[in-house]
Amino acid sequence: MVLPAALAAFVAGVIALQQGATLPAPWVLATLGGAAGSALFAARFIPHVGAPAVGGSGTQGLRIAAILLAAAALGFSYAGIRAHVRLADALAYADEGRDLRVRGIVATLPAQYEDAVRFEFAVEKVLDSRVHVPAHLALSWHRPPPTLLPAQRWEFSVRLRRPQGLCNPGGFDAEAWMLEAGIRAQGTVRTGRRERPPVLVAQRVWRFDPLIDRARAVLRARLQRALGSRRYRPVIVALVMGDQGGISQDDWALFNRTGVSHLISISGLHITMIAGAVALLAGGLWRRSAALLRIANVQTVRAAAGMTGGWAYCLLAGWGVPAQRTLLMLGVVAAAVCLRVRPGSATILAAAAALVCLWDPWAVLAAGFWLSFGAVACILFASSGRVHAGSERGAALREAVRAQAAITVGQVPLTLAIFGQVSLAGPIANAVAIPLVSYVVAPLALGGAALLGFGAPGRWAGTELLHGAERVFAALAWFLHRCTAPSWSWMSLPVPPLWTIVAATLGCAWLLAPGGWPAPWAGLCWLAPMFLWPVPRPAPGDLWVTALDVGQGMGVVLETADAVAIFDTGPRVSPSADAGSRVIAPYLRMRGVRRIDALIVSHRDRDHAGGAASLLAAFPVGQVWSSVAAGDPLLAGARTVHRCRAGARFAVGSIAFSVLSPPASIYARRNATTNERSCVVLARVGAHRVLLTGDVPVREERALVQAAASAGRSVHADLMLAPHHGSRSSSSEDLLAAVAPRWASVQDGYRNRYHHPDPAVLMRYAAHGIPVLRSDRLGAVRWRWSARGTTLERWRIDHRRYWYNLPGPSTGTMAKSGRRDAR
Repeated sequence: MVLPAALAAFVAGVIALQQGATLPAPWVLATLGGAAGSALFAARFIPHVGAPAVGGSGTQGLRIAAILLAAAALGFSYAGIRAHVRLADALAYADEGRDLRVRGIVATLPAQYEDAVRFEFAVEKVLDSRVHVPAHLALSWHRPPPTLLPAQRWEFSVRLRRPQGLCNPGGFDAEAWMLEAGIRAQGTVRTGRRERPPVLVAQRVWRFDPLIDRARAVLRARLQRALGSRRYRPVIVALVMGDQGGISQDDWALFNRTGVSHLISISGLHITMIAGAVALLAGGLWRRSAALLRIANVQTVRAAAGMTGGWAYCLLAGWGVPAQRTLLMLGVVAAAVCLRVRPGSATILAAAAALVCLWDPWAVLAAGFWLSFGAVACILFASSGRVHAGSERGAALREAVRAQAAITVGQVPLTLAIFGQVSLAGPIANAVAIPLVSYVVAPLALGGAALLGFGAPGRWAGTELLHGAERVFAALAWFLHRCTAPSWSWMSLPVPPLWTIVAATLGCAWLLAPGGWPAPWAGLCWLAPMFLWPVPRPAPGDLWVTALDVGQGMGVVLETADAVAIFDTGPRVSPSADAGSRVIAPYLRMRGVRRIDALIVSHRDRDHAGGAASLLAAFPVGQVWSSVAAGDPLLAGARTVHRCRAGARFAVGSIAFSVLSPPASIYARRNATTNERSCVVLARVGAHRVLLTGDVPVREERALVQAAASAGRSVHADLMLAPHHGSRSSSSEDLLAAVAPRWASVQDGYRNRYHHPDPAVLMRYAAHGIPVLRSDRLGAVRWRWSARGTTLERWRIDHRRYWYNLPGPSTGTMAKSGRRDAR
């Protein structure tokens, strides 16, 4: 058992490195790795696996502990050195926003979005500058040529920036994904009148990876033509070649709620099926020749052919983590066959995980790594030590049921930790979906795809098979919708702390333990903390305000002990993606919020109202206030919409709101802009005050200040959202003097095209001594007001990971995280 434990320790070392806020110095990592490698070499532990202990059990135990520690140190140092190498290929801050002429190759399948085509680009040469441009770019091309394909060589001008994504609690880490993909800069292809036009230098470049993606592009086009406009065409494409880009958010929500999302990918069964078919075919042909049999035996040929077939299909399928895991496990088995050794299942699994980490140390950051290896580990653990009695058919059925039960139970802690939800309908849905997808839909789809390339008869037969696969999946989708109809079919829960996940994992192991384990149902006690852990909430009288990082837009969450309110919902970036569903809803679920008591949408601009419909569909909402008229599609799902009018007051729980702008007369002006109609609301909880501003212009700022002064009301606030993201059209001297905020929050996109916040406006805030906290530099920012003072938390700084882009400190004085100020 030393070998699988040492391999697991190596993986643990890789995982530990990926948790760091900073990387150790290269010389430290090199020294640590050299020492660990020397220790492992000196121990010569592989020949001693299974050997009797020498010098007593204590000595042997110390030796094993030293081996495991050295293996973990080796994994840690290896991952750290790889990280240093990758991060060194960076675009300098000074070169962001410059137009650069580059030549290179389209490296991946282009993905069509609402306003652009996005693709990855392998840079070969920077043509007119000595600027260092990273080797791998993620580019967007607005109005590209219709024939953009992988393996083409292009020359064009690009405007680049360093890789940066949104940084929020409970949100997707786009920067980690880009690091794993090797993307070290992102930008756009420049096609303006002043730019030199793009030039197609070569239609096809003979390089392996781009040509594989060219073949994938051809296959995708054939599949799309064959399936036409059928409802579940994107799912069939995903099952055949791993391209999930066309699957809608509604479909993903259905798959997640029924726990079958693991099937909508290239699974181990697909690859094993292909590898097995190739192995059987090669073995059958090889057996027919006595001369060939003298060169190599049939088992060796089958192993090599199966690996080759599986590898080819993995490449065609996009080389995801599940595909890597399956192929590497097959590789370990094939090597064992060729070497005539019989490794245990734990050794195969640990070796596959270690090889995945060797190939890609950042794979451990992906949910697929944990779900994929976790599912196999659950099956192996639940099946170990069991005796198979009865008929062969009955034993196979029992094993299939046991494997499904093991995956369903064993994956609960992981799915809750990763997705924040547990599917109670999952066992029923998977009992139908797994055999149907694995033994009907996938074979029909794969067979149909294979036949499309064999002339007219092949296209006809392939199309019929693909249509059959789509019809079967449509029937399955109908069943899945029925599974989610009951309100209890799935639970959305706050993500619990790590210790509860570890305890729940131990509890699942107890439940899945082989026969003879005492009191297996006692494992439920270990699961309880994960479900019963109380989410930290504001105490009565406290106010928590979180300015989320929604990019170029606005989205703020106000929380008290008895209410949750949302001001603005961030931008809509495509028909299927907006900040409401991608940022705000995940944050609310992570916080255990089940109802929004008040939703305020300042005005109808897309960067403020873009996510409103998603939130209205995802949560019960109490009051809705907006300058947007009732019945507007942006507020679809709202029962009643209260129009913002200066002087209006309302309350939810302990939060009292006063509307300061716009005046009621604004709605009679047909030429009034949406910004002029922007709701400006003052929120109060006890002595704590927050001014929520939207995009109010200078004239309306002055009007609301004068109106408040005339009425003898103060507009002072502890926190003010900088109007219009710090644009020069807002944040007047009158407003800053009247509000006199302790802090100002600017929610803006990194290097946004509007150049918000304006430098002159930042100087104005600095002249008034007001610290400005920017989401593009700090990520989400949370203020927590309590009787003990104010605590400030900045996600990009206080929850930093070593790959985070840090553009620099925000302008103005910045309070440190955790600082309490009783003033």
